[in-house]
Amino acid sequence: MLPRCAVILLVLLKLGHAQYEHLGYPPGYPDPEQEQYTAPQLAPDTPRIQLRLAGDKRKHNEGRVEVFYNGEWGTVCDDDFTIHAAQVVCRELGYLEAISWSPSSKYGKGEGPIWFDNLHCTGKEKTLALCPSNGIGVSDCKHSEDVGVVCSDKRIPGFKFVNTLPNHVENLDIQVEDVRIRAILSSYRKRIPVTEGYVEVKDGGKWKQICNAEWTQFNSRVICGMFGFPGERKYNARVYKMFARRRKPTYWEYSVNCTGNEAHLSSCKLGQATALKSNETCSGGLPVVVSCVPGRAFAPTPMTGFRKAFRQEQPLVRLRGGAIVGEGRVEVLKNGEWGTICDDNWNLLSATVVCRELGFGTAKEALSGGRLGQGMGPVHMNEVECSGFEKSITECFFNKEAVDCSHEEDAAVRCNVPAMGFQERLRLSGGRNPYEGRVEVLMEKNGSLVWGTVCSEGWGTMEAMVVCRQLGLGFASNAFQETWYWPGEVSADAVVMSGVRCSGTEMSLSHCLHHGHHLSCSKGGGRNAAGVSCSETAPDLVLNPQVVEQTTYMEDRPMFMLQCAYEENCLSSTSSQVPANSYRRLLRFSSQIHNNGQSDFRPKAGRHSWVWHDCHRHYHSMEVFTIYDLFSLNGTKVAEGHKASFCLEDSECDEGIEKRYECANFGEQGITVGCWDTYRHDIDCQWIDITELKPGDYIFQIIINPNYEVPESDYSNNIMKCRCRYDGHRVWMYSCHNGGSLSTETEQTFPGLLNNQVTHR
Repeated sequence: MLPRCAVILLVLLKLGHAQYEHLGYPPGYPDPEQEQYTAPQLAPDTPRIQLRLAGDKRKHNEGRVEVFYNGEWGTVCDDDFTIHAAQVVCRELGYLEAISWSPSSKYGKGEGPIWFDNLHCTGKEKTLALCPSNGIGVSDCKHSEDVGVVCSDKRIPGFKFVNTLPNHVENLDIQVEDVRIRAILSSYRKRIPVTEGYVEVKDGGKWKQICNAEWTQFNSRVICGMFGFPGERKYNARVYKMFARRRKPTYWEYSVNCTGNEAHLSSCKLGQATALKSNETCSGGLPVVVSCVPGRAFAPTPMTGFRKAFRQEQPLVRLRGGAIVGEGRVEVLKNGEWGTICDDNWNLLSATVVCRELGFGTAKEALSGGRLGQGMGPVHMNEVECSGFEKSITECFFNKEAVDCSHEEDAAVRCNVPAMGFQERLRLSGGRNPYEGRVEVLMEKNGSLVWGTVCSEGWGTMEAMVVCRQLGLGFASNAFQETWYWPGEVSADAVVMSGVRCSGTEMSLSHCLHHGHHLSCSKGGGRNAAGVSCSETAPDLVLNPQVVEQTTYMEDRPMFMLQCAYEENCLSSTSSQVPANSYRRLLRFSSQIHNNGQSDFRPKAGRHSWVWHDCHRHYHSMEVFTIYDLFSLNGTKVAEGHKASFCLEDSECDEGIEKRYECANFGEQGITVGCWDTYRHDIDCQWIDITELKPGDYIFQIIINPNYEVPESDYSNNIMKCRCRYDGHRVWMYSCHNGGSLSTETEQTFPGLLNNQVTHR
């Protein structure tokens, strides 16, 4: 009986482990054990081939499968191709496994012979040449059937590159287990990030240096880009000569040949075999050293950072909607207005130009299909083609016509950023999965580093956002002020950080305002410590400014018809002193609020706490969802706005998307991705009371989700402003726009709040 119970328990444990396998395992969660690599022993009659991933790649570890055989590169046909064949390809290239494969020349049509057709692999073969097929070079396919694969990011531990075609080295791509920049000089060893040192490759489980005999500046550019740096610089070679004499290097067998626009070393060509002298030193005599220039955000001091100009200028490119630093939807500034890029022809080359321009390294991934949320406004660029050496994406060739492009095709990037070590100073403890738990930070106490909790007083969405970003876990989905249900490390119960206040854009919790050494936390740690739950996606609410502009009008309404609205504080305070037969002048408008994010917008409050509203005859799930205000041109509030509560539902949706939420019959509330909630101008409280307003020019403002009650991927676009002219008889609303949609210069002509990031803190 006992052995049976033990088996059942083991199965349940494995199932529980597998439940979150797709999420990956952050630091602190052990990865499944991997087998060590053993070089394949091939029979003498096995055809000798080499593989590479080519074509219109959006990640370095994907592409069209190309085979080098008989002195010529060719492709593989998609007939009978399976994930097992993809597994053989990825393993042969040194990747741990295949993620997926694509037929019909997804990565573009190749050239040359089609070497393999009708492959029938089991997934266990040591080389693609051992899979049963029609025979090498026997095919009835066209290049429109070229197959592509996506391999895992992880490499096989101990992988060693074996060149089976020594006479064709210059045709082969580089395949090594890992690459690093190892700081050699003591002045650089303590620096974060590491910007200078030996370039080392891990091959066959051992770290080796590269001989600098044939090393070029283009190679350095690629290495620096891989590690998150936009540029490279000269270094003091004499110091490294002295070091190389004292400590004998171990050289890799090959040189490197990059063109300079590659996003990753694996896309560079293998150079000639290194000529080692009898004492195992290379003919050039020294190991390769690179010295990289960090972007401004990662520079040790502001003066040492990479910059294009001597004075800070309005950037022409920005990223929006990304969870972590260096990722987001690409937006460009044209004619004073921010717009997006259509994803036609979008690839790693163009994405890398964007990343370097913004002070990051090369692109890790070029994303398409509005994967990081949809933008608003115009689509400025289409069919972008870059060489990879442009200083700005605006210098690349592009098609100005974007007639067939919608925001569903918005291009985005994930850039390589320097390793700052922020993840090692923070952890989530006690959660049911790696994406939630009590927040524990590593802080200095009495001269030593100790783990402890964060005081939850004032802990909210912005602070939680920074924690999730620091750990690389996406966006915050909840911020918790009690964590008694998540038993963390008992030794870390004590509060080591209090008074935390974040703007939401910081890279690390330590960058937020906090009390420092003088802690103050009446609640204490342990059960009352701060906690978070994170999510890879988040909603993004954006108001449609055109609808506000088109639906604005004025109405004089008698007080006896406004009793319900009066009870809900939708009128100015002077309305309490006027007779029932007097009139109130109302500035009315419609609000159409779109969810352009990646997940549904759901209210924080549970159904049990929703409030019934007699005026609207339904339950409101958010007591303060929008704030309506009117300001003078110098930013002074001139009309008493009000905080409007809402019932959230899908009024309309984009084509192909079904409505999921409705207010009727105590239904579920929210706004689905790709849908919008419209509060019409003729609904009670959809107004500002302007009865006492004098004629003049004003600024009208709406803020959505003003208290950050629900986490979003971008709060800067939650604000909308219009110019408003009132002559005592008529009203005009014009120049309506969302926060962050115009250039800084244009935005400054609208006084008051610039964006929602600085509201209500």
